[in-house]
Amino acid sequence: MGNHQKLLNFLRPEPAAVAACSPRSFSSSSASVSDDDGYSCSSYPTTDGDASPSRYCGSSTPPTPRSPWAHLPGLGAGGAVAEPGATGLIASLVKEDGHVYSLAATGDVLYTGTDSRNVRVWRDQRELAGFRTASGLVKAIVVAHDGRIFTGHQDGKVRVWRADADNPAVHRQVGSLPKLKDYLKSAVNPTSYVETQRKGRQRAVWLRHSDAVSSLSLDEGAGLLYSASWDRTFKVWRVSDSKCLESVSAHDDAVNTVAAAGFDSVVFTGSADGTVKVWRRETAAKGDATKHVLEKVLREGESAVTAIAVSPEDRVVYVGSSDGLVTYWYWVDGEARYGGVLKGHKMAVMCLAVAGNVVVSGSADRTLCVWRRDGAEHVCLSVLAGHTGPVKCVAMDEEAAAGSGGDRRFVVYSGSLDGSVKVWRLSDAQAAPSQAWSGRPAPAPYAEAWAPPYQTVAKPKRVAAA
Repeated sequence: MGNHQKLLNFLRPEPAAVAACSPRSFSSSSASVSDDDGYSCSSYPTTDGDASPSRYCGSSTPPTPRSPWAHLPGLGAGGAVAEPGATGLIASLVKEDGHVYSLAATGDVLYTGTDSRNVRVWRDQRELAGFRTASGLVKAIVVAHDGRIFTGHQDGKVRVWRADADNPAVHRQVGSLPKLKDYLKSAVNPTSYVETQRKGRQRAVWLRHSDAVSSLSLDEGAGLLYSASWDRTFKVWRVSDSKCLESVSAHDDAVNTVAAAGFDSVVFTGSADGTVKVWRRETAAKGDATKHVLEKVLREGESAVTAIAVSPEDRVVYVGSSDGLVTYWYWVDGEARYGGVLKGHKMAVMCLAVAGNVVVSGSADRTLCVWRRDGAEHVCLSVLAGHTGPVKCVAMDEEAAAGSGGDRRFVVYSGSLDGSVKVWRLSDAQAAPSQAWSGRPAPAPYAEAWAPPYQTVAKPKRVAAA
């Protein structure tokens, strides 16, 4: 069965959304090297916020006449504002067209990316601004502590943006990974070319992903950005100067997710080949480059790995897969110890987020499951239903002020292929004791012990996450 037909079966309950997320539909031109490396200004404000008049540099696209987002209760601008202490769904941002593929939250600002060229910027649940990219599909967004926004795209590029210091409604592109001069320097060197799996493009410069960028992860402490791609590799970028330090051929199929652990120089990658691999960063012998060494295969299974989230404080690793399960491991004394499986979804897990001791999983079954970690147990706090399409991306943050009774409060943002972003407020004290999930014996596909030497097992080709 081809990849396209597999994905149709994968998301069968939502045909309209399935059609929009067919994998490996390459619309970008491989001949284009510098479609936006001039870092032109392509920001636009909205008509329903406080932004200043439109500003364009090098963009022939006319300004958006009005915001295509509808304000619903909880968003202000005429809507009824949710009570400060309310839990559950507190806002819904509904877009008239486009599927939400990525989002990132930092403080009171939310960035949302779709299969259109626009990235929307929200502040306090009101649309602040947006910026246009040269590529259609925005598959990943991360925000650095210094304010730079990194976006990963279908065309294999990572673009870098920054809000204007005088006007936060204006965003300018300030870079692209790889930088044009680095790419051109490598392009004239025959040794810089590597074999690719992409149809019609057998060789490519190693600096640049030859397929869609599926995931981004920042290691702020190390000053590194990791990008994963359907080209079966992940790349390591130095944030300070946008230099590509390393490209790692990581899996036998598309790499769907990458997560820097934030401890022990460890990075996790998950793939459509069903494996999760653990890589340890070492200092390379040559200059200041990095060298990532495969330390172990954490998981092997028939179901594709679609999402990884890490709690650096408690050193817990969560892995979502296309069979609807969330598997977790504890990182103890430099080793991974199997914890158990969370069974809350009827269809594929498509995204994960963790904050404090709360974990949220989003699924193709249109729901989100919320779990609280209590030592070796996980308590199912709630199942959030409201989306009419698969939940593709999720982000969460803990509120500064505790709720009544001292319970911890969290804000969760979920983006869906139904074209909406929903905002939820949760408490970590919502579940009954009978809902506890204890660590259980490991099913064989998820707890295969790693013992050197590692042997690669041939597996049938699997579909990449959309």
